[in-house]
Amino acid sequence: MEQDTLSEVLRSIRLRGTVFFHLQGRAPWVVESPPTSEIASAVIPGAEHVMAYHVVTRGSCWVGVVGEQPVLVREGDIVVFPHGDRHVLSSTPHMRARQAVDPNLFPARIGPPFFVDVHGDQPTLVAPEADGGSGRAVLVCGFLGCDVRPFNPLIASLPRLLIERAGQGSPEGWLAQFVRSCGAGEGKLRPGDGAVLERMSEMMVLDLVRRHLERLPETQGGWLGGLRDRFVGRALALMHAHPDRAWTIDRLADETGLSRSALHERFVQFTGQAPMQYLAGWRMQRASGLLRQSDADVTSIALEVGYESVAAFSRAFKRATGLAPTAWRKDAAANRPGPG
Repeated sequence: MEQDTLSEVLRSIRLRGTVFFHLQGRAPWVVESPPTSEIASAVIPGAEHVMAYHVVTRGSCWVGVVGEQPVLVREGDIVVFPHGDRHVLSSTPHMRARQAVDPNLFPARIGPPFFVDVHGDQPTLVAPEADGGSGRAVLVCGFLGCDVRPFNPLIASLPRLLIERAGQGSPEGWLAQFVRSCGAGEGKLRPGDGAVLERMSEMMVLDLVRRHLERLPETQGGWLGGLRDRFVGRALALMHAHPDRAWTIDRLADETGLSRSALHERFVQFTGQAPMQYLAGWRMQRASGLLRQSDADVTSIALEVGYESVAAFSRAFKRATGLAPTAWRKDAAANRPGPG
C-alpha cells in the first residue's frame, strides 16, 4: 500500500533528468556547486525544483553539503542532493573553493557530454579525450528537475544528502548498469546515449528514494515515515488512490481502525498536516497534472478530484496556486520545460 502511495507522488511530480558532464579532478582539487536554485534556469529551464547528483566512475573524493561533515565516496557510489544545497566535492575533506562554479561554464551551445577538468579550484572545459593521469577522480554529474507546486510532500521528507554505495544492491542490478553506462567512454557517447542516460537518471532517483524508504528505522518521522506507519500509511493510501471520494476524518478513521482523535494526532505527528488539509493538497496536485496533461474540461477534472461544484474547485485551486484552473493550464503550456 505504501509503495503505491509513493509511486503516485513520484509520477505526479514529473521527474526529468538533463545536462550530463564529466568532472575530472587532479589532486589537489575542489569544486563548489552553488545552490541549484541559482542555476536552475541554465540547466533545466522551466523546472520548479532542481536536484544535483554525481556518480563516481573512477577513484574517490569527498562530498558534502556546505557546513556539514563531508563523506568519502568511492568508485561506483551515487550521490544525490535532493534539496539542491550548495555542496563541495574535493580530493581531501574540508576544502573550500574561492567561489562556486559559474553556471556560464555550461553554455547551451556546447551541449552534453562535455568534460570539466579541475586542478586546485579552477574548473576548465576541456576536450573529452583529456586524460588527467591515473591518479585522477572522475565523476559524471547531472541534474534532475521536478514539480513542487501545488503540492509535493516528498522533497521535504528526504535528507539533504542521499548516498547509494556500490554493492549495496545486486552487483548485476540495473543501478550497477547505470554506473557502468555513465562511465562508458568517459564523455564519448553514441547517438541516443544522452537520452538513455537522462531516462536512467530519473529511474535512478526513483530507486534511491525507494531504497531510502526501505532502510528507514521504524521510529522515523516525516511523510516517508508516515508511509511505513500502519495507520497513517493506510490513510495516505486511501486518499491518494481515491481523491474523488467524499472523505471525512470519521470515514478515514473507520477505514484505518483508529478513533477520530487518534488518527488526527498520529497523522499530524508524521505529516505536519491534518488529514483533510493533506487531502486538499493532494487533490490540487492531481488536478494540476490533469490540467497540464489532458484536454479534459474543468468540470470533469473537478469531479475526478472530489469536487461536485466547479466553483468550489476553482476557489480551492486558486487558493493553492494563485491561479484559476484555466489560467494554470495556459501558464503550464506556455512554460512547459523543453529538453535540457
